[in-house]
Amino acid sequence: MESRPKILLVDDEPDLLEMYREILAQLPSKPDLRTATNGPKALALLEAEPFRLFICDLKMPKMDGLQVLSIVRRKYPRLRTVVLTSMQDEQFRSRVYALGVDLFWQKPGTEEEIKLFLDCLESLLEREGDLGFRGVHSKSLVDIIQLECISQSSVLLRITNGPLTGKIWITGGELVDAETEGLQGEAAFSRILQWKTGSFESLPAEPARPRTIFKSYNALLLESAQALDESRLAEPAMAEAVPAPSPSPSAMAAIAQLESVEFVLALQPGPENKFESRGLENPETKAVWARDTLARFGGLADRLAAGPLRQIEGLGPQRHVGLATTGSGGLAVGWQSKLAGHEVAENMKKALALWTC
Repeated sequence: MESRPKILLVDDEPDLLEMYREILAQLPSKPDLRTATNGPKALALLEAEPFRLFICDLKMPKMDGLQVLSIVRRKYPRLRTVVLTSMQDEQFRSRVYALGVDLFWQKPGTEEEIKLFLDCLESLLEREGDLGFRGVHSKSLVDIIQLECISQSSVLLRITNGPLTGKIWITGGELVDAETEGLQGEAAFSRILQWKTGSFESLPAEPARPRTIFKSYNALLLESAQALDESRLAEPAMAEAVPAPSPSPSAMAAIAQLESVEFVLALQPGPENKFESRGLENPETKAVWARDTLARFGGLADRLAAGPLRQIEGLGPQRHVGLATTGSGGLAVGWQSKLAGHEVAENMKKALALWTC
């Protein structure tokens, strides 16, 4: 393995290239950074030498970023790819991830945003034969489907898992049909969601596809997650364990169906620190963070004699998060970054109302 990974950064603004050269020089891996001011030059550099990471702007002359990325993903499928853009558009984000790009990132402006960006890049540089589905950094197939549905896309997803192939039809953000291994409809959809690794590609939509799935995508994702949880609990190794009380499935489903929701995380009481989640592939870290944040703010409220902690909203460039204490633990909900702060607060009130119904 090379001692210094090579990164190719493409942007049509020379001043930005120089600024990001200085930022990327802070990466712990001390990469060898090359730059290009347009798509053709970037493709020529990729032909000439191997790179570990490709970072591309979307809005460029001659060839825009989507055109460049579609060529790069086809010719260099093992090359890690990142979009760095100032465009805040969920449809562009969906199209980028459908191409198989690893990370879509709004151009950072603060020190904290830069630090998060560098952490993500370093993680991509370290990952070799990782699990998951290529196309979304640290995302599962569930997240990919949610992304397409939230964006109200019309697309045919073809998923490959070794010798297995499955298809999922989405029209106008609604699940229409699925098939794999001789199964069709909800049964096929559930089987595909059991796959942990593989690859996916976005094919042209088939609007005339007969509909066999009539439930909402959130309801099906919730049912599939619950079925998986139940199968794990049924394993012999878990036979002696006494499960802690689970949050209401109907409440989880109702919150997941609220507009702009990205994930739901319910913290259960007790020393076991159990939790339930929807929309998160690796929720353990998020659960630890949520418990710690609620505990710290709760302690601050006590010291200030401000009364019991009820709700916190955190706003970020990629995602907003709302936290709240409940009678049975805590609740964390991820919201799309397009929402304003007051909208997050109002939506969290709706989520809590559904939780206590």
